[in-house]
Amino acid sequence: MKIVVTGTRGIPGIQGGIETHCEELYPLIADRQHEVVVVRRPGYAANRAVKVYRQVRIKDIDVVRNKYLEAFVHTFLSILYARRTGADIVHIHAVGPALFTPLARMLGLKVVVTHHGADYDREKWGRFAKWILRMGEKAGMRYANHVIVISEHIRRMILQKYPSIKNITLVHNGVKAFSGTCGTEFIHNLGLTERNYVLAVGRLVKEKGFDRLVEAFGQLPASSLMLVIAGGADHEDSYAIKLKEKCGKVKNVCLAGFVKGDNLTELYAHAKLFVLPSTHEGLPIALLEAMSCGVPVLASDIPANKEIGLPDECYFRSGDTDDLRKALEQRTSERQDSRVEYDLSAYDWAYIALRTRGIYDSLMA
Repeated sequence: MKIVVTGTRGIPGIQGGIETHCEELYPLIADRQHEVVVVRRPGYAANRAVKVYRQVRIKDIDVVRNKYLEAFVHTFLSILYARRTGADIVHIHAVGPALFTPLARMLGLKVVVTHHGADYDREKWGRFAKWILRMGEKAGMRYANHVIVISEHIRRMILQKYPSIKNITLVHNGVKAFSGTCGTEFIHNLGLTERNYVLAVGRLVKEKGFDRLVEAFGQLPASSLMLVIAGGADHEDSYAIKLKEKCGKVKNVCLAGFVKGDNLTELYAHAKLFVLPSTHEGLPIALLEAMSCGVPVLASDIPANKEIGLPDECYFRSGDTDDLRKALEQRTSERQDSRVEYDLSAYDWAYIALRTRGIYDSLMA
């Protein structure tokens, strides 16, 4: 069977939770019985020459880069491409692109939609954009042949809103196991030393809460401790500009830019504390990655983060800068003789791939 994947910026090495999800998942699915094509927006690719990644074919479809329209235009063109090339299944990621689920069905394609979170709750969207995203969720949930959700709290939300839905399966995000060893060259090049920095990872968008993190960090007692934010902005909007200005005014803050692969693993492995101050997540891969490296973590108490089941001291009140400051001060003062061992058995990529492949096979049975 042929599976065309859309709703993502693409793979490999492209910033974003859905992009990481696709980069890890589809090479484990692609085989002689399952041809997988990920449709990419080439403007985000560091190396456009890569057309096959670990048995997964990459199809570039270029669109005008636009914060509001590019995902929708790209998904529309991807579905037409899938129909033209004889695909059996279109797998749409995220609720916005799911707006085109009825179109894909009318063209005779089987459709799987993965719900990665209520994107209409993100602070960056205006009223009309949020309405469109809600319509995308409605179209995807009603017309997809199968719906995948990445967390239990999303599953409960969907079943409450669409109680008649039957074809829904919980398949978590995953995380790669950490080998236990890595170098220090990258962190030293950034001017960092082991166990002497707080790390945050994610795109520079409002719902990640990095502005509050910088503000809280700046209120800590003076020390040599650094704050490192690893991530970039897909669109240089007013929030990203103001965040960079704020970072420049606070001592010991390092904006590392988008970091991937071994360099990112190195950042995780040597951090004193990982912080995720988001106000919105589906199931945060960055938090799972930090946990896989045995890093002490601190996260906002939103449902997606609470679902992971960390001890109470690992959470602070979402959106509360003062509570974040107190938690930062407490957690960074703790002595660390060894890394933390977390149970991540529910987030194994091989098992996630097996579940997803089973859904594809059931649609073609």
